[in-house]
Amino acid sequence: MTRQTSTTASTAPQPLGRLLVVDDEPAILDTVGRFLRFIGYDVRTAATAKGALTAAREFLPDLILLDVMLPDGDGFEVMRRLRSDGLPHAVVFLTARDTRKDLVRGLGEGGDDYITKPFGLDEVAARVGAVLRRTRGTEPPDRVLRVCDLELDPDTRTVRRAGTLVDLSPTEFRLLRYLMLHSGRVVPRARLLEHVWSYDFNGDDTVVATYVSYLRRKLDRLGPPLIHTQRGVGYSIREPRC
Repeated sequence: MTRQTSTTASTAPQPLGRLLVVDDEPAILDTVGRFLRFIGYDVRTAATAKGALTAAREFLPDLILLDVMLPDGDGFEVMRRLRSDGLPHAVVFLTARDTRKDLVRGLGEGGDDYITKPFGLDEVAARVGAVLRRTRGTEPPDRVLRVCDLELDPDTRTVRRAGTLVDLSPTEFRLLRYLMLHSGRVVPRARLLEHVWSYDFNGDDTVVATYVSYLRRKLDRLGPPLIHTQRGVGYSIREPRC
């Protein structure tokens, strides 16, 4: 009886970590996703390169299990784009290609491990656990981004300025986070469109100006302006004299 009452919702254990599983084979996506949830991970899934980029930028996983061959791109390009976002995900490639050339390329471009198909679920769990232990051991303990009195916590997805909580939409949060990751540098509008909205976004780039205006409205009421416009180029976030 004591055991049963100790597993109530209020005392449920925290997930072992956040994982994103990316594969275009529905059976693999379902089986691997369900197994990893069963053993204690918080899992999201995606079946395309575009879906992987969107999910990773919104979910901020600790590790991505990433298929190399996707219907709209390849896993190597997905990893490069996420790393250019400043997202410190660990990446384990899943692939049917087992040539030495692919292995060297995957690890050489920044992958943390490489699993070839077919694979066993126990192998996946063991490799995921090993990579997380290794990468967490070298990860900075504080992932909060700071510019002057502005703080953004990617884990709790909260933003505070001068100690005051700032309510942002998901898009506003992603835009602010990308600017803060590149604090002090001018980020071109095209790059913001690519990394904040979608890598194949084809809409009007005035959407960037619109969302910058939303951010300024929410942040500037709490202190001096932090987001600055470089005419004809893009935007930067930098510290005033605080």
